[in-house]
Amino acid sequence: MQNHKKNKPLHFLSERLVFPSVKEANAEGLLAVGGDLSAERLLLAYQSGIFPWFNDDALILWWSPDPRMVMFPSKVKIAKSMRKVLAGTSFRMTKNQAFEQVIEKCASAYRKEQQGTWITQKMMDAYIILFKKGYAKSYEVWQGTELVGGLYGVDLGHIFCGESMFSAVPNASKYAFIKMAQELEQDNYSLIDCQLHTPHLQSLGAELISRKKYMALLKRKN
Repeated sequence: MQNHKKNKPLHFLSERLVFPSVKEANAEGLLAVGGDLSAERLLLAYQSGIFPWFNDDALILWWSPDPRMVMFPSKVKIAKSMRKVLAGTSFRMTKNQAFEQVIEKCASAYRKEQQGTWITQKMMDAYIILFKKGYAKSYEVWQGTELVGGLYGVDLGHIFCGESMFSAVPNASKYAFIKMAQELEQDNYSLIDCQLHTPHLQSLGAELISRKKYMALLKRKN
């Protein structure tokens, strides 16, 4: 990233459904401030390579980082221990059967690298609306009748934009992510957008690519 980008002025959004070019983001990837979380604005954001991420007491912040963490579905790494889990009967996965439960558990999950949660009540409400409109999806992992893991995100038809995952027992979120990646590979999805780097995602095979490459993949639909 170029240091001179740090001084780029932030764009303040109005009621108009429009975003500045992602090239206007600063070195940290912050592009714009304000606006709302309407379904229309959220869809436009994801279709434009942008996503919201902010704290409960702050204005809505819109990001387009460079580089960007992604997973090519065919490159998912499966450890030997996870192969046994995948072949076993400990877990059962469903899709779009408990979206609200998944997002609530993601919001309340403890993450040692974060203080509090970025999944605010406004965020939850907005993504639940996206789910009801058919644009957001969830993958749920069960042990018996108990929801023990899962993830959710926004589906663009050729790219799945992952938002968050949780695991109440060991390997549950890995199980959900790997199973999802395998399904998306079969359905010819270009990639899974992981947005930001984490060691957990890297261990599963996610990698950093340039924003330019990400935008090219975003525009290239199957």
